[in-house]
Amino acid sequence: MAEDKKNGVSVKKYHHQGCEKAKVVSRLETIYKEEVVPALMKEFGYKSIMECPKLVKIILNMRLGDAGSNEKNVEEAVKEMEVISGQHPVVTRARKSIANFKLREGAPVGVKVTLRRVRMYDFFDKFVNIDLPRVRDFRGVSKDSFDGRGDYSVGVKEQLIFPEIVYDKVNRVQGMDIVIVTSAKTDKEAYALLEKLGMPFAK
Repeated sequence: MAEDKKNGVSVKKYHHQGCEKAKVVSRLETIYKEEVVPALMKEFGYKSIMECPKLVKIILNMRLGDAGSNEKNVEEAVKEMEVISGQHPVVTRARKSIANFKLREGAPVGVKVTLRRVRMYDFFDKFVNIDLPRVRDFRGVSKDSFDGRGDYSVGVKEQLIFPEIVYDKVNRVQGMDIVIVTSAKTDKEAYALLEKLGMPFAK
C-alpha cells in the first residue's frame, strides 16, 4: 500500500492482483482518528476505540413551501442543493393532500440529500470553517439544539452563506435544515465530538 498527499487530502492506493484502487480520506476524518478519538477516550474513559462516538451522516433538507408549486423553483433548489452538497439530491413530496395548506398529494415540498463517509466529512469541515463564519453577526451555534439522542440540528436562513452559490443567479432566498447524526449515546458525548471537530458553539 502506498500513500500520496494532494491538496491536504490523503489518497491511499491499494495494489491487488495487478489492479490499483484509490481510497480518498478526508482531512477531517484523519483529524478525527489521530486527534479527536484519543481526546474522547481520555475524557470519557472509553476502553475501546469502538466506543468513541463518530459522525454517521449529515442530512440537508431545503423546505420549499409555496415555491414547490412552481416547477422552475424546484429545479433551482435541486441545482443549488447539488452545488452546496456535491451530491445529487432527491425531491421530497407530500404524502397526502391538505386542503387548508392548499397542498396536494405528490406535490414537491422539499429537496433533500444525505451525506456519508468522505462527502460527509468534507461538508462538515467546510461548513464549520468557511460557511458558518459567513453568517452575518455570527456568534456561534446554539448548544441547545441536540435531540436527546446525540443528534444535532442547525438551521440556515439563506443559501447565500455557501460560497458555491452565485449571488446574482439567486432568484429566491431559501433556508435549510441541517441534521448531524452521530453514534453518541448522550448529548454530552455528541457535544464533545462536534466541538473537537470544530463546531463553533456559542460561549
